[in-house]
Amino acid sequence: MSGLVIGIILSIIIFGFLAININSYISFMNMDVSIYRNFAIYSVIQIGIQLIFGIILDKLYYEDKNVIANKYSLCYNLLNFSTLIISSLVIKNQVIIILITLISILLFTIFILIKSWNKFKFNINIIKCIKYDSVDLFNNVAFLLIFLFGLSNALEYGSEYALALTFVALITDSQWDTFDAIVISSQIDIDKKKFNYIEHRNNAYKLMLILLATVLFMFISLYFFYDLNIKLVIIYFMFELFNFIIYPIYRIKTCYLQLEWSAIKTTSNKMIASSIRMILSMLKTPFCTGIGQVSSSLYQFISVSYIFKKVYSIDKNGNVIKN
Repeated sequence: MSGLVIGIILSIIIFGFLAININSYISFMNMDVSIYRNFAIYSVIQIGIQLIFGIILDKLYYEDKNVIANKYSLCYNLLNFSTLIISSLVIKNQVIIILITLISILLFTIFILIKSWNKFKFNINIIKCIKYDSVDLFNNVAFLLIFLFGLSNALEYGSEYALALTFVALITDSQWDTFDAIVISSQIDIDKKKFNYIEHRNNAYKLMLILLATVLFMFISLYFFYDLNIKLVIIYFMFELFNFIIYPIYRIKTCYLQLEWSAIKTTSNKMIASSIRMILSMLKTPFCTGIGQVSSSLYQFISVSYIFKKVYSIDKNGNVIKN
């Protein structure tokens, strides 16, 4: 619980800073403030609501209430999607559309929070917080800087590149968020001492195939609504595909090393990977974000695999054994 409380406090600070400086942030990203301001405000507030909702889901998953958590997740996303689309078709005022959508998901989140709330003893355990959240916490902060500078750099090369990049992000970003389910699943099983590497790896790749199928579906469904350069779209998508393929291996092993070996050393390795991505995202090329992402992932794949093999062995049944 302590990690979640600290996460909420840090998120409120970050969201507050972004909301106050939203115009400066949009301008820095080389985007038109008059076009994107309302959408940016909507995104920041939605992320804040989604954080609270994610906390509720994590709590339910740790309590083995997977079916209930999945139902809540489905309802939340359907509500968010349907409210935004329907209100956009009926109403032309952007502010009213945003308010209706945000109020809808906020009320649903409050309802689920009250329904799922149990009395708990409040305490803050900094050591445990670092152990469980350090990699993801640093990764999220690094992402803020990477996208702030990297996307700003990539968008300087004109609308053709910007459109291809944002289209690929449109059809893959939600899948990346879903892919993080392998982390939650791994943490729960590691904490409960029933982790099986082969089982988690195989399940992760099954999930990956499902997500890639949805990416293909979205590509086919949305492609003709945009005036896209197909060559640029393919280049940007190949960066994403490479990361999709190797992500399960290093992410599951990172999770295990973080909880069972050393949270500090594992986070330090993640810091190196994020620094590589951040530096390469500043290259003067429209493909800087993809180059940075692939290089960072490749470093993590190699380094984490080496550390894991040095510290642990995996038997034929998938059990992890310390060397």
